[in-house]
Order: sequence, then C-alpha cells, then structure tokens
Amino acid sequence: MTPPGRLALAASPLVAGALQALQHATGLPVAMGGPVSAGSSTLVIDQLRGTATGSLQHLRVDTGAGLGGKAVALARPSTVIDYLNAQGITHKYDRAVAPEQLRAMLAVPVRVGTTTRAVLYAATRESVTFGDRVLRAAGSVVARLERDIDVEEEVRRRLADPPAVPAGEQSDLRAELLAIAGSIQDDAARARLLAVCERLGPAPAPPGGPLTPREVDVLRLAAEGCTNDEISARLGLLPNTVKSYLKHAMRKLDVTNRVQAVNRARASGLLR
Repeated sequence: MTPPGRLALAASPLVAGALQALQHATGLPVAMGGPVSAGSSTLVIDQLRGTATGSLQHLRVDTGAGLGGKAVALARPSTVIDYLNAQGITHKYDRAVAPEQLRAMLAVPVRVGTTTRAVLYAATRESVTFGDRVLRAAGSVVARLERDIDVEEEVRRRLADPPAVPAGEQSDLRAELLAIAGSIQDDAARARLLAVCERLGPAPAPPGGPLTPREVDVLRLAAEGCTNDEISARLGLLPNTVKSYLKHAMRKLDVTNRVQAVNRARASGLLR
C-alpha cells in the first residue's frame, strides 16, 4: 500500500533537476537515474543526460545486480573504475552499458527515511578513479534531492489532511508553513503550500503597528542569515542603525529575538 503523500518519482522533474545538477557538480558528461519501486525494489532508469544511444533507457535493474543494484542493496554509494571489467559487481547489464562505452561510474541511492527511493548515476567514458571532490559533490546533490522529496511529501500530507488549528495557534502555524515554503525549490509545491497558508486566514497585522520599509529590509536580510555587519554593508547603514531597526521591529512584532521577529514577519505576510 502506497503511503499517503508519497511521490511518484518516475519521470519526476525533481529527479531531472538533480541529474542536471549532478552533471554540473561532478563535471562528468553522463548522468542518469530513476525510481526504485516500493513493492519489488527494482530500479528503472527512466531519465538520461549525455548519452549517445537509447540502450539504457527504461533498463530495469534488480537489487544486488550491476552497479545500481549494488547501491540499492548496500544503501550506500558504489563506484567502479571500468564498468565492463569491474570485479565487484555482476555483469548482468553489460549489453546495455557497452553501446555507451561507459567506464568509470558512480551510483548513489536516494534515501528518504529508511527507504531507497531512487538511484542517480554519474559516469564518464574514461577509466578514472573518482576523488573526494566528485564523491562530495554527488553526495551534496543527492542530499538536496532527498530533502526536496521529503518536503514535497510533507506538503502533500498537509494538503490531504489539513489539521484543525485553534485560532490562537494559526499565526505560529502560518509562520512554520511559510518557512517550509521558503526552503522548497519546486515552484508547484511552494505554490500549493502557500495556498494552505491562505486557507488559515488573512495574514495578521503586527501587534505593535506597521513596520517601516527599512525595518522590513533589515528583517528580510536577517531571514537570509545575514549578520548585523553584513546587513549594514548591504544596506549602507551604520551597524548601530541596523540594531535600532531590529529593536524597533521586535518591539512592534511583540517578540524578544531576531528569529522570532523573522517568523512573526513571515506569518504577517511581510516576508516571502
């Protein structure tokens, strides 16, 4: 039974974006990948970048077989220097790999929670050993994809079963949802989550009166993680002036620190 909110990753734009990022981050010419089915744990390669033939399109890879199947079975990245001559993998899929003349290859499982949901590959037609830079770059891309899948599925769960929220807690929930929306790269998912925010009712006005445009500018940069000195440099203000704007904004928002101020401003619709 498919869990509520679970994404279907076949031909997923999230996977497509990750493959493009994988090529860019690793500098390797070929990237491919696809979902792992929930029932059979079979990987299906359904997206290709940089390939010269269609020999790998829709290839079904069994758990434990080939490089991708090994990555699924071990739940960790697997690499080979020369695929067709590698000793640590089965060679069940050599006929599919051979037309592409792929040699060095990396397969990384995409795991959400304790489940492998997809596998991404990066490859080259040269026999090379992948260094730490390539492995870290691939790991970073996959970690971002795992986070995006997790957030998107949380959005779907919330949309499918919106909680009954007491009126007094709606502002805090709105701030939480807006913070999540700000971390999502997928535009459609972000739009749906913002729609949930609208269903919670109109954005509340700051309890201490409206913020000035400069106070909003300072809070927006604070929301990006800027320090007071960085805000000062970007806005052309003195550091003490930045502190003053933050202090006035916190007073108007009825909060005691900058994190609370950012969240309250988001809940009020002042920051997007």
